[in-house]
Amino acid sequence: MSGLPVLEGASVRLRPPEEADIDARLALGRDTEIAEMFGVSTWDVSPLTREEVLGWFQALCNHPHAWVIENGQTFIGEIRLDRVDFLDRRASIAVGIFDPASLGRGLGSEAIRLALCHAFGTMGLHRIGIRVLAYNERAIRAYEKCGFRIEGRERETAFVNGAWHDDIMMGLLEHEFQALEA
Repeated sequence: MSGLPVLEGASVRLRPPEEADIDARLALGRDTEIAEMFGVSTWDVSPLTREEVLGWFQALCNHPHAWVIENGQTFIGEIRLDRVDFLDRRASIAVGIFDPASLGRGLGSEAIRLALCHAFGTMGLHRIGIRVLAYNERAIRAYEKCGFRIEGRERETAFVNGAWHDDIMMGLLEHEFQALEA
């Protein structure tokens, strides 16, 4: 049993993974537009296999800071705090909405805010960073809505659809987030 807390918001719930998520993730498949936002070339998008989902599920279960995102008890994605460093009080965040019908509804932003409340509150972290492909404007808007600021650009880091693309580095500090939440 995971020691990870369940985090409740108005429209989303973050909870530890459970067996039913395997079939829910498999049913969503692999959407080409979503895969492209994760840095996968459209010609490399293949159907999602049960073996891949089982690997994903096991990795999520073994991760100390990974939640499933639910909207109305329906699986829509995942969110993780990666590279948690308690000495320097920092981590990075990764979020993936796998359900195309859930995009553009503010659910990802709400999930991010819940994870940030936990990171800056319960975990006592000071800084959260994130990397995002420069062409993923929807994600960049969601991160900015949650208080992240662009800190830099790493040029030509991903080769997607036959072209090089930059990564945008973004960060959020504890006091900046607290000012937004006040």
